[in-house]
Amino acid sequence: MNTPADLILYNGRVTTLDRNLPEASSLAIHQGRIVGVNSAYDYDYPSGPNTKRIDLQGRRVIPGLNDSHLHVIRGGLNYNLELRWDGVPSLSDALRMLKEQAQRTPPGQWVRVVGGWSEFQFAERRMPTLEEINEAAPDTPVFILHLYCRALLNQAALRACGYTKDTPNPPGGEIQRDGKGNPTGLLVARPNATILYATLAKGPKLPPEHQLNSTRHFMRELNRLGLTSIIDAGGGFQNYPEDYAVIEELHRSGEMTLRIAYNLFTQKPKQEKMDFARWIQMTGPGKGDDFLRCNGAGEMLVFSAADFEDFLEPRPDLNPSLEGELKEVVSLLATNRWPFRLHATYDESITRFLNVFEDVNREVPLQDLNWFFDHCETISDRNLERVRALGGGIAVQHRMAYQGEYFLDRYGQSAAERTPPVRRMLELGLPVGAGTDATRVASYNPWVSLYWLTTGRTVGGRSLYPEKNCLTREEALRLYTQGSSWFSSEGGKKGALAVGQLADLAVLSADYFAVPDAEIKAIESVLTIVDGKIVHASQEFLPHAPAPVPVLPEWSPVKVFGGYGAPLDVRKAARAGVPILPHQHSALCHEHGCGQALQQLFAGAEAARNRFADFFGSGCDCFAF
Repeated sequence: MNTPADLILYNGRVTTLDRNLPEASSLAIHQGRIVGVNSAYDYDYPSGPNTKRIDLQGRRVIPGLNDSHLHVIRGGLNYNLELRWDGVPSLSDALRMLKEQAQRTPPGQWVRVVGGWSEFQFAERRMPTLEEINEAAPDTPVFILHLYCRALLNQAALRACGYTKDTPNPPGGEIQRDGKGNPTGLLVARPNATILYATLAKGPKLPPEHQLNSTRHFMRELNRLGLTSIIDAGGGFQNYPEDYAVIEELHRSGEMTLRIAYNLFTQKPKQEKMDFARWIQMTGPGKGDDFLRCNGAGEMLVFSAADFEDFLEPRPDLNPSLEGELKEVVSLLATNRWPFRLHATYDESITRFLNVFEDVNREVPLQDLNWFFDHCETISDRNLERVRALGGGIAVQHRMAYQGEYFLDRYGQSAAERTPPVRRMLELGLPVGAGTDATRVASYNPWVSLYWLTTGRTVGGRSLYPEKNCLTREEALRLYTQGSSWFSSEGGKKGALAVGQLADLAVLSADYFAVPDAEIKAIESVLTIVDGKIVHASQEFLPHAPAPVPVLPEWSPVKVFGGYGAPLDVRKAARAGVPILPHQHSALCHEHGCGQALQQLFAGAEAARNRFADFFGSGCDCFAF
């Protein structure tokens, strides 16, 4: 007799991605695993007095989404500090949100708008002007990061940084001035990504209690969008193990609502081998459990191989020292059987990387190591074949959905038609996984990525690819589920709703396989289950939702606007000046010292003002958040 199920879901339209039973109606779950899949309306699986049954009411169900490239560990530390324009449909709405948040932000703190938005998503089809930003926030410092290619600072931010009429333009930046020469704002049009991320790390941080809260909210936001797993690509100035303390604490306390496999990102130029040698002694691939585990090295292996540029700028030539430095690190990793990933944009860079990998492979075979490239926008067929020969894979991200217009302007329509060549990757039988590279390069919303993969269009609707190069909706979904599982060596464990696999799934707000193309971007989950437990519920499933988590600090943009898309009702309330409901404290707040942490923030404001000393040598830490 089968063991009684903990949870039975029935009356759904279940896309299993299991070729033995592609469609089902009901699922049974026990101890975090799928134990039954059935095409019957009401699955007659053994149940007991504690079995929970949920009628899915005909909703589409998919395996939980798995982002192959996301920065959750770093992003979670800052999530509650960020005003998100991701998915906001008009610039006028975005500026209203900025005005509302500027009024709520306490003295000494900045309003920070970050990465995952494009001017092409706005109805106005343009960036905000410095005049508009100053009007929305005349007295509150504002820093606006556009993808990772440019930034805007308002007049109040320049005052906080000590800019005067005598301050010269910083490298890559242009100070706008009034008729008397006084600074009115700063446009940083050409920040190098490495410089940008270095300065990002210098700003005031949330206290640990708030970092825990912030990470909880980021995970729940991803759950809302149907994500149940991610592969974390590390990040600049994200040291191991120090900067993993927050996620480790959440893991120890059983508060993970998202499965994370993480890669370790080197931190010290010219000392990269030392970083990895130390980490090899401390941990190893697979160390951890199904919720939090080490996944290997990368996406940065050596600084000389940092192919991180954007399409607003011409392709750079990488450092001549690349080959020797990269071989040292890859040889070390291969010898110790550490999987690795490497960020790669251009075919010219990829050619040089593969020369190194082939050289290493002659000494230490790379087969069965699950190594892979990220992005690969302009990779050639020849280099795809070389990747296949070495047993590698490619994790693609939807950077072109946000930068496609820039690529078209620089390289033309013909070049864009296979950027990246996802269809060709699949034809060659390469392992391919899908992701976003959020939070600064693009939005973390997986449905934008699925829209891009299936329609070949940017967030602004610009067509990039001919139909033959686009994926079917099922193909794209497989990349976001089964495809990504290969990159964390978890194939067969996750990615399908089949007996024995992890019980991770999403019940969708609209049928992904039936809605018009443009509506794919608006899909979210109304019921997300991880490890057989409900981590998110809305609409008709709201009675099943887990207890809400308070947002800290009190003035956090997340408390008012939420995450992706800033829900329409919130935007309407901001327009109408409707007051925001007061924060309801819970026992958890008091346990973590909510009041004390807020005092720490205010107490640190003056100290923060005195730390503006390293931004391009001109006395500003405005990139730091």
